Amino acid sequence: MIGVPAEVRDLLRWHPALRAVLLTDFLVRLAELSALVILPWWITSSGGASALAAFGVTLAVATFIAAPAASPFGDRLCKPRQITWGLVCLCLVAAAQAGLSFAGVFSLAALVVLAVLQVLASAFVDPARDAVLTELMPLAQLPAAIRLRKTTQAVSGILGPLLAGLAIGAAGVTGSLCVYGGLLALGALTASRIPRTTVVAARRNSVPAWWRDLRAGLAAKWLMPMERGWTVVNFAVWIFQGPAVGLLIPLKVQSLGAQGGWLGICLGALSTGALLGSVFGSQMLVERFGRYRVRVGLGLAEGLALAAVGLAVSPWPMVLGLVAAGFCNAAMGLVGATHRALAIPQSYRVRMFAAGAMTTQIAGAIGPALVGLALARHDIARVYTAWGLGMAACVLGLLAVPRLREFLTLGHDEIVDWYRLQYPAIFR
Repeated sequence: MIGVPAEVRDLLRWHPALRAVLLTDFLVRLAELSALVILPWWITSSGGASALAAFGVTLAVATFIAAPAASPFGDRLCKPRQITWGLVCLCLVAAAQAGLSFAGVFSLAALVVLAVLQVLASAFVDPARDAVLTELMPLAQLPAAIRLRKTTQAVSGILGPLLAGLAIGAAGVTGSLCVYGGLLALGALTASRIPRTTVVAARRNSVPAWWRDLRAGLAAKWLMPMERGWTVVNFAVWIFQGPAVGLLIPLKVQSLGAQGGWLGICLGALSTGALLGSVFGSQMLVERFGRYRVRVGLGLAEGLALAAVGLAVSPWPMVLGLVAAGFCNAAMGLVGATHRALAIPQSYRVRMFAAGAMTTQIAGAIGPALVGLALARHDIARVYTAWGLGMAACVLGLLAVPRLREFLTLGHDEIVDWYRLQYPAIFR
């Protein structure tokens, strides 16, 4: 495994639980990235940019509702079992999508309904996937495990769009959706091999208990000044970053007159950059400049790279810009990821991850809506460039987040349960 440290190879050799998690992540990420090529291409080709924007806004709104609603159950259920059954539900949705395509039916309403069901299933799967390593891995090995997970996701992120492009070219949308469903089925099978984790709290599943847990997770996210500031900045950033790495890419490819294969290449380029950033970028840059400077600097650089993508007049400069953006995104995302996971008390992790996902999805609804309004007045090049510059400007908000610099300078052994120690009244 070229470029992977010896400690990571040892982790893979001696931890079958980690191998099961990584293989599940690989397959699920491969499926997700395939879907990000297949569905937008199908919708854009059949319904145009307005249909794609409506689809994106509806998904964001559905996730905004589903993510926090499902989160209280994640702190009381076995996470591997939660992942397995959520993936089974996703397989059924993929089968229905493939059935529509096979019948030659393009119905935006039907695709939206299926996508909402997909969101509901993902609301159970994704927070559990984010939190399961913290329960399976010893503290000393957790940073390397998280770094390896990010690398695995980046590799599948490269292969996913390329696989989707090949599948669309060889078998059309129907065949591609079958491949997507097959990957999810394999992911469910590997998830069933993840060792069962201890349920944190065996509380009665009632509406009052659900509402109490939900409010506790949201309150914890909001009452801590650093978490509140970090969340607000991420919210603003995602209004611009989300469309720039999602919705705007297929529209930009089509504006250049490129074929569908270029969409796969562009999304693969984004993931190639993410792979380079996760394997080589994060640790090297942190050792040289420190976590805080890397977090702010790479966020700023990613925004500028996406602005350059908007200015591209041919596919290859666009590909290079996306590689740079992916590098910055992965290296930046790893900075503080372990810290944040360890600082949150274990009984609150899924709820707080879901609260963060909820704010991201609100931004994810606002971003495409603003893109739709902007595209009614300006061409794709101007809109894409403005969104990249908007992201860069919002990242500078991290400079004003209270105690963020202090938090990111602490060592991993100092950060365990840090939120509870600093704010005991919040985590009772």
